Amino acid sequence: MKTARRSSLVALTALLAGTAPLLAAPADPRGGEPAFRALYKELVETDSSWPDGSCTLAAERMGAHLKAAGYPAADVQVIVDPAHPKEGNLAAILRGSDAKLPALLLLAHIDVVAAKRSDWTRDPFTLIEENGYFYGRGTSDDKAMAAAFTDAMVRFRQEGYTPKRTIKLALTCGEETEKALNGVSWLLKNRPETLQAGWALNEGGGGSLDAAGKPVSQGVQAGEKVYQDFTFTATAPGGHSSRQAPHINAIGWMSEALARINGYDFPVDLTPAARAYFGASAPLYPKTQAAMAAIGAGKATPADYAAVSAENPSWNATLRTTCIPTMISGGHATNAQPQSVSANVNCRIIPGESVDAILATLTKVAANPKVTVALADPPQPKSSAPPLTPQIMGPIEALTKEMWPGVPVIPRLSTGATDGRFTNAAGIPTYGVSGLFSDPDGQGVHGLNERIRVKSLMDGRVFLYRLVKAYTG
Repeated sequence: MKTARRSSLVALTALLAGTAPLLAAPADPRGGEPAFRALYKELVETDSSWPDGSCTLAAERMGAHLKAAGYPAADVQVIVDPAHPKEGNLAAILRGSDAKLPALLLLAHIDVVAAKRSDWTRDPFTLIEENGYFYGRGTSDDKAMAAAFTDAMVRFRQEGYTPKRTIKLALTCGEETEKALNGVSWLLKNRPETLQAGWALNEGGGGSLDAAGKPVSQGVQAGEKVYQDFTFTATAPGGHSSRQAPHINAIGWMSEALARINGYDFPVDLTPAARAYFGASAPLYPKTQAAMAAIGAGKATPADYAAVSAENPSWNATLRTTCIPTMISGGHATNAQPQSVSANVNCRIIPGESVDAILATLTKVAANPKVTVALADPPQPKSSAPPLTPQIMGPIEALTKEMWPGVPVIPRLSTGATDGRFTNAAGIPTYGVSGLFSDPDGQGVHGLNERIRVKSLMDGRVFLYRLVKAYTG
C-alpha cells in the first residue's frame, strides 16, 4: 500500500509539473456578480430532485450560459442515457494551449434531495435572500459549487482566457440517491473522455465557521471512506413458543452477534489525510490538543487514540473503519419461535482496506456459525486516498492566507461519500475544496430550510475562480 501511494505521489507530482505558482488576482475578482446571481438563482429554482425534478433541464440551462458566452456547441454537451431521460449531465471543455498537460476536472452534482413544500418555511425551489442568507434546496449542496464552476467557465471565455492546461466541467446527476442513475459512474463507463483528467476538484471540503460566523479552518478532502452494507442472517426450525429448546432461538443468536459487532472497535488505520488533519487541528482543540498533536506526529499511544475517539464520533470514524447495526427484521408471530432473522450492518471502510477482510472480521466477531454474514450489495469501486502534494496544497494555502488571514488549511478524510469515490477509483485524484464556509449546524443540508451565507457564497465563487486559474495558468 505504501508503494502504491508513493507511486501515485510521483505520478501526480510529474503531471503537475506544469502548474504555475499562484497567479495574481484579476483586476476585479468579484466582477460579474449580478450575472452570477442570476445563474445561481436559475439553477436553484430548477427542481432536480428524484423522481419529480429534472437534472437534464438543469444541465440544459447551465449549458445555455456557456454557449451564450461563446463556447462552440461541440464543447458543451448535455449527455443523457435514453433509459433515464431526466437524469442528464453537462460536460463542457475549455481547451488549453498545451495538449501534453493533463486536464483539470471541475466536478459538481446538480441533483438535490427531495423537499416537501409543506414542511419548509419558504418554498424550497424559490431562491430567497433573507438576513444575509440564501434559502432554498441545493443552495449549499451542491448547487453553490456547480454555479461557481459554471460561472468561472463563463468568465474565462468572456475574458479570452486561454489556459495552459485544459479545463473540463462536469455537472452530474444521481449523487444524492441510489435510486437515480449516477452520472459520474455512467460517464466513466460510457463517455470516459468527458471526465479523464490529471486531477479533479469536487465537493467534500470547504470552510468551517464558529457560532459567531468567524472562519475557523479551510478543509481539503483527500479521500473518503468506502460505503458497504452486510447482511446477517440466522435461521431456526421454529415451532410453538411454549416448546423452546435450550439456546435454539434465531433472535437470540442474532442479538448476541450484533451486540458483539456493536462493541467491537476496528484497529486504527491512519491515512495521510487523517494524520495531517489531526496534526493541523490540534491547536484548535485545547482539551485534546496533546493527543491530536501526537497522532499528527506519528507518536500516538493507545491512550491518545482512545481520548480522541471518545471526544468526537467523527474523529473516531476518521481513525478507523466503523461498522454498526442499522436494521433488523425477524419473526412471524407473537406466539411462535422465530424461523428467520436478518439484520443490516453498515460499514464505512478506510480507503485501501479490503472488503473481503472486513467480511472476515465481521464473521469472526459475530462468533456464531448459526449467523451467516454476506455482502448486501456488490463492493463499491476501490479507491486510495489521493496524495497531498505541494502542487495541490500550495495554491489552496496561498489563496486561503490572502482571503482569510490566519485560517489554517486542514486536510481531512471524509467519513461520508461523494462522487469522488468513482473518480478516485478510476485513477483521477480527486480533492474536495470549495472556499465555501459553513455554519456549525450543517445549514439544513439534506434537511429543512437549507441555506448558505451570501458572503460565503460570494467569497467561495472568487476563491474557486482564482484557484482554477492558479492550477491552469
